[in-house]
Amino acid sequence: MIPNLIHKIKKAVAGGHERTARANKNIITSFLIKAASITISLVVVPLTLNYVNPSRYGIWLTLSSIVAWFSFFDIGITHGLRNKFAEARAKNDDESAQIFVSTTYGILAIVFISVWLLFLLVNPFLDWADLLKLSSEFNDDVSKLAIIVFTYFCMQFVLRTINTIISADQEPSQAALISVIGQLVSLIIIVILVKTTEGSLVKLGLALCAAPLLALIGANIFFFRGKYKAFRPKWSKVKFSHAKSLFNLGVVFFVIQIAGLVQFESANIIISRNFGPEEVTNYNIVFKYFGILSMGFMIFLTPFWSAATEAYVKNDIAWIKNSMKKYNILNIGFVVIGAVMLLLSSYMYDLWLGEDTVQIDFSLSMWGLVFFLVSIFGSKYVSFLNGISALRLQFWSSVVSPILYIVITLLLINYQMGVHALFIASVIANFNAFILAPIQYHMIINKNKKGIWIR
Repeated sequence: MIPNLIHKIKKAVAGGHERTARANKNIITSFLIKAASITISLVVVPLTLNYVNPSRYGIWLTLSSIVAWFSFFDIGITHGLRNKFAEARAKNDDESAQIFVSTTYGILAIVFISVWLLFLLVNPFLDWADLLKLSSEFNDDVSKLAIIVFTYFCMQFVLRTINTIISADQEPSQAALISVIGQLVSLIIIVILVKTTEGSLVKLGLALCAAPLLALIGANIFFFRGKYKAFRPKWSKVKFSHAKSLFNLGVVFFVIQIAGLVQFESANIIISRNFGPEEVTNYNIVFKYFGILSMGFMIFLTPFWSAATEAYVKNDIAWIKNSMKKYNILNIGFVVIGAVMLLLSSYMYDLWLGEDTVQIDFSLSMWGLVFFLVSIFGSKYVSFLNGISALRLQFWSSVVSPILYIVITLLLINYQMGVHALFIASVIANFNAFILAPIQYHMIINKNKKGIWIR
């Protein structure tokens, strides 16, 4: 009986279209990897809270958000690489694929080394305690932490290009494994710190930043000496003339990234200044808790981006329609799971973090769930449009959405609404996901429209 069941599972995974079979294998592997990732994340948060207390953990989260703003310096070039690499592979053009890889690494290295050196010059003149509305006693530690976090962000923006290449090759589970290895090493280091040292923001920063970098360095060496040896980046293959095609896509993704940064990374800063660092912790706990839904859905969705690129290049519209139908059915299941998570949220917070460690209003949890459900609904349409580089409507909505987000957030806070105001503003500002993207998909696939729909 068991061998028969195993045979059926293998048949279901390997059967059907080659593109579908590859995606199914990635989904199954990603489930195991993501389960490990979620488990590690759930363990790390209470350990970290006990090590540095909720207020200091809020400082870490806020500083990380500020530094993450500098991610826009990649000008979306890695997203451009993802599409260009997938297109080159679909056409069996290894030479172009290597040029795009080398050019991306070269540009990112030049940009982020320059940005890092500039930050080292400016940082001694920044009063971090005043910027974050903290006691002056934190200034020295936060200044050191800023250097650690900024160095990490600059290095990982170059090194994580390997994740883009792996995902573009429709193997996202392998990219996820790199992240999990970094998380696991971080967890081990934090456990050692808890057992052997007093709470320290600087040591926490080192633990959470050094481990992911080591994992990325190892991944670059492993893949470029093995599977992707033919695409190994070389300075001789850096062609700035090819950068234009990367930047044409990259600039559009750049604006979209900025919109995401405003909505997601500014939240911790706004909360810290208006409600205090402890509320930053509450907001992020809700974000992590319901973020499990998004992570779960992304296990299924991640292979779709580059698979959609290949399918559209080969005019396989039937496969795209069938895939979207399955994602819509799956979406309904995630709504049900989310409702159960909301009903159990208070109990789960206590179970996860310890009884009475945090006090989180039900309204914050409810709007956190709404935000993620809206994001999940739109993500499948956005992923398809990203894969075929149909970005014009998303570009213009991204110009509007950050302004809309900030205005709504400030209005709601002004009317004495709590931290959940940020989730409400995010939902409204994300109108592209639940209105424009589904319409655009319908016009391209079902109506075969061109013009603005396909640009």
